Amino acid sequence: MLCLRYLKTRYLAFVCIVSVMLGVATLIVVNSVMSGFSNKLKDRLHGILSDVRVETDRADGFDLSTPELEAKIAGSKVGQHIEAMSPTVEMFALVQYHIRDRYGRKLPITKHVRLVGVNPERQAKVGGFSEYLVRQKNMPNPSFDLTEEAYRRFEQTRRLDMDDAFFAAPPVAPPAKPNAIPGFLELPKIEPMPNQIPHAPIPAPNLGAMPAPRLPGVILGHSLAHYRIADEKTGEMIDRAVLLPGDEIFIATVGASGTKPVSATFIVTDYLKTEMSEYDDRLVYVPLEELQRIRGMDNRVNAMQVKLKDNVRKDSRFVHETFVRSLQMLMPMPEARVQSWEQQQGPLLSAIDIERGILNILLFLIVGVAGFGVLAIFSMIVSEKYRDIGVMKALGASSQGIMVIFLGYGLLLGLIGCGAGTVLGLAITENINEIEAWLARLSGKQIFDRSVYYFDKIPTNVVPSSIALINLGAVSIAVVFSILPAIRAARLHPVRALRFE
Repeated sequence: MLCLRYLKTRYLAFVCIVSVMLGVATLIVVNSVMSGFSNKLKDRLHGILSDVRVETDRADGFDLSTPELEAKIAGSKVGQHIEAMSPTVEMFALVQYHIRDRYGRKLPITKHVRLVGVNPERQAKVGGFSEYLVRQKNMPNPSFDLTEEAYRRFEQTRRLDMDDAFFAAPPVAPPAKPNAIPGFLELPKIEPMPNQIPHAPIPAPNLGAMPAPRLPGVILGHSLAHYRIADEKTGEMIDRAVLLPGDEIFIATVGASGTKPVSATFIVTDYLKTEMSEYDDRLVYVPLEELQRIRGMDNRVNAMQVKLKDNVRKDSRFVHETFVRSLQMLMPMPEARVQSWEQQQGPLLSAIDIERGILNILLFLIVGVAGFGVLAIFSMIVSEKYRDIGVMKALGASSQGIMVIFLGYGLLLGLIGCGAGTVLGLAITENINEIEAWLARLSGKQIFDRSVYYFDKIPTNVVPSSIALINLGAVSIAVVFSILPAIRAARLHPVRALRFE
C-alpha cells in the first residue's frame, strides 16, 4: 500500500521508470535486430552451403569417379545418416560479356567469378538452391534449359552481331579483267573438242542434317547481371539488368591439368538471388557435365555436397564430433577436407556472435545508468520521509519492515519500467521498417541502405529468452540500487528522527 501511494504521489519516481523503460526498450530492439541479421545471414549461408562438404584442392578432382566417390561415402559407418548428395566442380574463372554504350558500340566487360558445375536437380535436394532462383523459384527440378523468350533473344542478338560485322567489314572492290591490268595477258577461251564426251556432273555428297548448335545454359549471381540505381521519381532502389536471359557470356578457366586454359560460351537462363553480395557478385553455375567436358575431368569432381537427415542435422555435437571426423578418417588429409557449413563460415559466424555479445553488454550500461537514478531518487525520498520513518519506528515498525518497504518500492519501479519498456521495445521492433521509412522522409537521408545489405527490409527476430534475461537484469539492478537507501532508512533511530518535533 505504501509503495503504491509513494508511486502515485512522488513524481520523481517516474524519472526512474522512464530511465528503466528506455534502457529495456533499447536492449530489446537492438537485440532483436542483431538476432534478425544473424539469422538472416545464417539462413543464407546454410541455404547455399550443404550440411557437410567433402572437397579436394586438386585441379583434376578426386581419383575416384563420381559414382565410386558416392558409393564410398554412402558405404561408410555414418552413411545411414545421409539423405542426399550432390557432386560439384568448383573453380575460379573469368567471365566476359559485352554491353552496348549510348552510341551502340559493343564494349567488353571482364569479371573474376567462382565457377560451379552442378546438377541442378540434385543440388536443389541438398540445399536451398532452387529457393534463391529468380525464374525457377522453389521448383523441385530446376534446369539450365532456355525458355522460348531467351532463345528468341539469343537469335536476335546473333542477327544483330552479324549485321554489325557486315557493316564493319571494309568494302570489297569487284575483280578487274586480266587484260585491263598491265603486265597480264588475256588467255583465250578453250572450246571443247567436237568428239569429246562431256563429263557427267559429280553429285554433291550427302552430309545429312547439320547438328544443332550447343547452347549450354548458365545461372548467374543476381548482382553480377544487375546493378542498383535509385529511381528518379520515388527514390527507391531498383535493379537494372545488364545481362538478360538469352545473352551470351564467355567463360575461361584452367583445365584438369591446371596449366592449360579452357573456355566456352554459355547462354544466360536464370539468376541466383541470395541477397548476399558475397554470393550474388561471384557465383556462376553451369551444367556439371559441360564443365567436366571442357576441363577434361572424365566424370570426376572436386567437391561433394552432403545433406544429413533431419534427426541429426540439428545436433551440432554429433555432426562435428562423429560425422565429420568419421568421413575425415575415411578420406584423410591432404586427399580430402571434410567440413560442416559452420566450420566453413566459422570466422564470420564467430565475429557476428562476438559483436552481438559486446553490443549487448555496452547497451546494458544504459540500465545501469537508470540504477544510479534509482539510488539518487531513493536517497532523496529517505531524506524527505525522515520524520515519517521515525513515527513508524516509534509505533513499533521494525528495521526489517522499513527496509522491505523501500526494497519493495525499488522492485515496483523496476517491474513497471520493465513492463513499459518491453511493450515499447516490441512495438518498435514490429514497426521498425515503417519507423525507418518515416525517419528517412523526415531527414531526407536513407538510414538503412538496401544497396549495402541487399535486404528488402530490416530483419528482426524476437527471442523470448533474451527478453526474459533483459527484464530480469533490469529488475535486479533496480532492486540492488535501492538497497543502500533502504539500509539507511532501516538504521534510522526514532528518537533522533523526532528530536525536533
